[in-house]
Amino acid sequence: MTQALTIALSKGRILEDSQAILGQLGLVPREGLNDRLLRLPSQAEGVDLLVIRPSDVPPYVEHGAADIGLVGKDVLMEYGGSGLFEPLDLGIARCRLVVAGLPGTNLRNGRRRPRIATKYPLIARDHFARKGGQVELIKLYGSMELAPLVGLADAIVDLVATGNTLRANGLVEYETIAEISTRLVVNKASLKMKHDAVMHWVNRFREASEALA
Repeated sequence: MTQALTIALSKGRILEDSQAILGQLGLVPREGLNDRLLRLPSQAEGVDLLVIRPSDVPPYVEHGAADIGLVGKDVLMEYGGSGLFEPLDLGIARCRLVVAGLPGTNLRNGRRRPRIATKYPLIARDHFARKGGQVELIKLYGSMELAPLVGLADAIVDLVATGNTLRANGLVEYETIAEISTRLVVNKASLKMKHDAVMHWVNRFREASEALA
């Protein structure tokens, strides 16, 4: 008998970029996507899909509400958590996590701690701490590029794909913190209790991602 599994999918770019892989594996809703329904049976026998915010994928997987999840490495870095196994880089939705700001800005002027606007405060704090500096963090949820322009922050830590939005607002990249892509994560208890079913899908995801690479 096939063990039932639940797979958590990140809304937004990851869901869009993973359509080729999900379609190949039959991991698409039987009745199609429905914005009002967050739990959907898939075309694959015994597999339900959760379509949720990217930041919710790690806790759902870590605490067993989902067995497997697709989520960006940036979200995993910010979340932390020891209850997740990360067996696979799917290589989709690639981008970079960078420090950026106005040209000529000196983040080490010594007069005060630089202000950094970001939705990744833990990553930003750790990054600057490793470089021996302390920063004042301002958590924002959008419109990051505006913060240096209006003097709210000296720099931002944010995701960049092409860099076009930065350039359009007169900003430049100072440094790259990490290369980001979509990762497949697994609940550690599910890996033990549903080992065959979980590894079946891990291996199928690996084959599909390699075939589309």
